[in-house]
Amino acid sequence: MGRNGFSLVEERQLPEVGGTARLWRHDATGAELLSVCNADENKCFGVSFRTPPTDSTGVAHILEHSVLCGSERYPVKEPFVELLKGSLQTFLNAFTFPDKTCYPVASANLQDFHNLVDVYLDAVFHPRISEDIFRQEGWHVEAGPDDAPWTYRGVVYNEMKGAYSSPDSVLAEKSQQAVFPDTLYSLDSGGDPERIPDLSYAAFRDFHRRHYQPGNARFFFWGDDPEEARLARIDAELARLEPRGPEAADAADAADAAVPLQKRLDAPRRVVVPYAADPGETRALFTVNWLLGERGDVREALLMEMLEHILEGLPGSPLRQALISSGLGEDTTGCGLETDLRQMYYSTGLKGVKPDDLPRAEALILETLRGLAENGIPAEAVEAAVNSVEFAYRENNSGRFPRGLAAMIQALSTWLYDGDPLAPLAWEAPLAAIKARLAAGEPVFEDALRRHFLDNPHRAHVVLLPDSSLGETRLDAEAARLEALRAAASPERRGALVRETRRLEEAQTTPDSAEALATIPALGLADLPPQNQPLPLTERRLPQTALAHELPTAGIAYVSLLLPVTRLPERLLPLLPLFCRSLTETGTAR
Repeated sequence: MGRNGFSLVEERQLPEVGGTARLWRHDATGAELLSVCNADENKCFGVSFRTPPTDSTGVAHILEHSVLCGSERYPVKEPFVELLKGSLQTFLNAFTFPDKTCYPVASANLQDFHNLVDVYLDAVFHPRISEDIFRQEGWHVEAGPDDAPWTYRGVVYNEMKGAYSSPDSVLAEKSQQAVFPDTLYSLDSGGDPERIPDLSYAAFRDFHRRHYQPGNARFFFWGDDPEEARLARIDAELARLEPRGPEAADAADAADAAVPLQKRLDAPRRVVVPYAADPGETRALFTVNWLLGERGDVREALLMEMLEHILEGLPGSPLRQALISSGLGEDTTGCGLETDLRQMYYSTGLKGVKPDDLPRAEALILETLRGLAENGIPAEAVEAAVNSVEFAYRENNSGRFPRGLAAMIQALSTWLYDGDPLAPLAWEAPLAAIKARLAAGEPVFEDALRRHFLDNPHRAHVVLLPDSSLGETRLDAEAARLEALRAAASPERRGALVRETRRLEEAQTTPDSAEALATIPALGLADLPPQNQPLPLTERRLPQTALAHELPTAGIAYVSLLLPVTRLPERLLPLLPLFCRSLTETGTAR
């Protein structure tokens, strides 16, 4: 079946998303579109590209920033700042992952939603990305007319310098790289400040040409907007582009876009790196990391979510409790279960550890896991984990993120690697299978502990040791690099850099023209509902007053109890928040 230039690949009724999901493929370009039709008024759209890096210059991250700096139809410096002035958006942002870049928007107003979609589509496929934009968002040498030292500047460059000054950020990055030493995940897609200045404008433009093309795009829609309009809008946008689907992409492009599997190591490895510490700091940080299975195994991914909850999900969880109560460190660290990459991994550890205590702390993790596997996990912990994960899936509370965005990220966890995008959304069957195994008495989580942790030699120990001179060493190296550039530059080149610096400053301070600003769509009164949507309300006397709101909550009842505290002495009021937390978070024997 074909509609608006698309052919239907698959259609499935999914109670998990409250509607119908259809996977479409664009006939002319090969672009794929996942369309979820349900009753959610908070409509969500996203276009994502597979953007695997080949180095740590941060090109994907810089491009994510740069395409949002004006486009063919919307030639203003910050279209999204202007868009916000006349929008009811519920989400407007972009993300760079280690292997993909996503551009999602959301709104509960249909006209506003279409405005957002139009601006985003033009941004990613027809960005201005001039050399000045590259220099502003990525990096440039700032040169003054006098003999003052040259400096590196750029939005992403400065952002990543901040990230590399944070021990927690460095530990997270180094942990991922240690687990994947042979694949693109061993690179920093955000950008290593020492490598960012290696990126040329030509390479930046070429990255956009190769990756921001229809055959590499994955379009996603969610909500109650008409599906026909979705297909027509994307078809019209793709018609503006030169056909360049998978069959038209050259072999190099196809190879660049691939995300290979990490081959399993047959022995644990250890990585020790310094971090920039304040003078007198003696504490270390560490993680122990395991490579797990592919994210495409939805049942195993769900099982690992439950195991993560068992191990560290609560203050009293056995692994978390063992680490905290050991007194060997100040707090736990590590991302836990990472499911955003092609292969999952698990990371756990401690920060604030004395270097001499590192062997004991690392051994404690393995001893705790071995004890759980051999002695069994308490039944109540298993029940709590299964119930918590199942409740989270049924409630589908994505916090400040729209539910559609959460669904898009889930779908991409298989879709990006040419797997079934609907599999991660259809979680009921995998959940039922796990519960059936537990009901049959199988040691499901004990077996998982042995398979993924104890008997898994692909393990990486990452240690960050304090180095109070590292920050100064990096500054000296940066200054030396810039001084070498300056010394090698001809007088003509130095003058050109001064002019480029001045031109960029002028471009940044020059306001957009009235004609350019007029291109940004904005809502008018006619686009707004004349009345607010009333919430259903029923009032009862029990004899206390009870207010009930009948809303679609997937069968989950939410109760808020409001208790008067007029009889509480004023001197005890500061303790009330602590009492409330204790009442709901502290386990007791009765």
